[in-house]
Amino acid sequence: MKTKYRCLIGLVFFLISYLFFSKLLPSLSESIDFAHWFNLIGACFLLSFNDVFPKTKMNKVASVMTALGVIAHIGLCTIDFIMSSYGNNEIEKAELSQHISNSPLLFYPFIAVGPSLLFLGLAVHACTFIKTETLKSLMVIVGSVAVGFSFFALKNGVLMVLSCVVFVLGLGLLLYKNQTEKLLNK
Repeated sequence: MKTKYRCLIGLVFFLISYLFFSKLLPSLSESIDFAHWFNLIGACFLLSFNDVFPKTKMNKVASVMTALGVIAHIGLCTIDFIMSSYGNNEIEKAELSQHISNSPLLFYPFIAVGPSLLFLGLAVHACTFIKTETLKSLMVIVGSVAVGFSFFALKNGVLMVLSCVVFVLGLGLLLYKNQTEKLLNK
C-alpha cells in the first residue's frame, strides 16, 4: 500500500474518531469503544506522514514529535479502554482517574502533554510548506491548536470537530498538493 494511502486512511479514521468523541456520531455499541478504536488506528496510520514530508532538519524534529505523539495516543487510548471497561461504575472510574492524575509518569506523557505532540509534530511538518502552501499550512497549524483549545479550555465538542476538519483537510491538501494544483490548472 502506498504511503499516501496510509496517510489518507489515518486522516479518515482520525476524523471519524472526533465525530464519535463529539457525539455527532452516536455510539454504535455499549461493549465497543469505537471512538478510541478509530482514534488509535488513525493515529498509527498518521505516523506515515513522517515518510511523506521532506527530510529537512526541521522535519526530523517533527518526525520525532509525531512518533512520540502516536505512542502517547496509544497509551491514552489504552487508559481510556481500561476506563470504559468499568462500565457504569463511577467510583472505580474516579479512583483510576485520581490515580492517573497523581502519577506524573502516566499523567504527563499520556494525558497532558504526549497526545498533543502528534498535533504539534504534524503542524511542524506543515511549516515546511508555509511559503509555498500558506493556506494549507495554516489550516494544519491553526487546526491543531484549535483542537486542543476547544477540547481542554472550551470543552466544546462541535468546535473540536470543526477544528479537526480544518486540521485533517489541511493535511490532506498538503498530501495531495501536486494533484490539486493539476486539477486547478485544467
